This record gives sequence, C-alpha cells and structure tokens, in this order.
Amino acid sequence: MQKSINLDNNKITYTLKQSRRTRRMRLAVYCDGSVVVTQPYHLGESVVEKFLSDKSAWLLAKVTFFKQLQDREITHYSKADYLKYKQSAYGLASERLAYYNRFYQFSFNRVNIRNQKTRWGSCSRKGNLNFNYKILFLDHKTRDYIIVHELCHLKEFNHSQRFWGLVEKIFPDWRVIKKELRKNSLILE
Repeated sequence: MQKSINLDNNKITYTLKQSRRTRRMRLAVYCDGSVVVTQPYHLGESVVEKFLSDKSAWLLAKVTFFKQLQDREITHYSKADYLKYKQSAYGLASERLAYYNRFYQFSFNRVNIRNQKTRWGSCSRKGNLNFNYKILFLDHKTRDYIIVHELCHLKEFNHSQRFWGLVEKIFPDWRVIKKELRKNSLILE
C-alpha cells in the first residue's frame, strides 16, 4: 500500500507492507530511491508514522544519497545469474570457511548460498551460515571479511566487543572494511 509522510519539509512516499512473521518495524531504502516499511500485523498506522519520524535523519540521508547516484550505472542481477553463480559461491564460501576455521575451530551445520537484496551473509541460531552469491564479485579481502564476520557469530551471536574482538584477530582493520562494504551494498540490487 502506497503512503506518504512529510519529514522536515520533505514529502516521502513509501510502500507499507504488513507481515505476520515480522516482530519489529523494518525500514529499507533501495537504490532506485524507493522506501519500504514492513510492520508487524498488530501495529497501527500511528506507530509507523512515529517510527518514520524517529528515523527521519537516517531516511532523508539515504534518499538524498541514492538521488545523487541516479546518473551512475548500477549493475542489476537476475535469477539466471544466481543460478549460474550459486555453485561457485558455495565452493568459495566452503573453502574460505575451512581456511579461517582452522584458526577459530567453531562448529557449524550447513552452508547456504542465497540471492538476497539487503544482506551479504547471516548466521542462524542453529549454526547455519548463509551467504549472498554476490560475494563472488567482491575483492578477496572484503569477501573474506564477510565470511569471518559470520563465522564469529557462531561464538558471539551479537555485535558486542567480544564479537568484534574475534573478528579483529583476523582483520584488525575491520572498521575500514566495514565502511567500504557499505559502499558496495549498491551491487546487491
């Protein structure tokens, strides 16, 4: 459902989605400048407006950022690309996990390769590691950082100081890599 709100004298149009599965409000701004708010089914519209108002600085900054990029070419991936590269991404992730896990010695269940728009990787509470197939198109250091990041979540399922301490053992410059990775989020589309 299309909605709009005025934030700091800027009219923002957004798509409102309701989900029975989501537990908290989610806000996403995509490369084309579209804004999507996902809300739990039981919350009212006034909660959405307050949420957007609370996030207005971040939201306006992202919309402005993507408007500046509209003249630049952004690579779009298709389902065919995913099917074409999925096995290669699985091989890469498995090989790099084995390499880095010689240091950490963490146990995990499955490795899955996904076609996601907003995530490079994730770790489930069951010990499953998920990676976006597009890690294939990142430089070696960045994709290894993503793999180490998710591997460390097996020990620390949060972003605490202990978690970052684990990451830092392999990537002392993780802050720099993380900042660069935010710029590369454009290629997830």
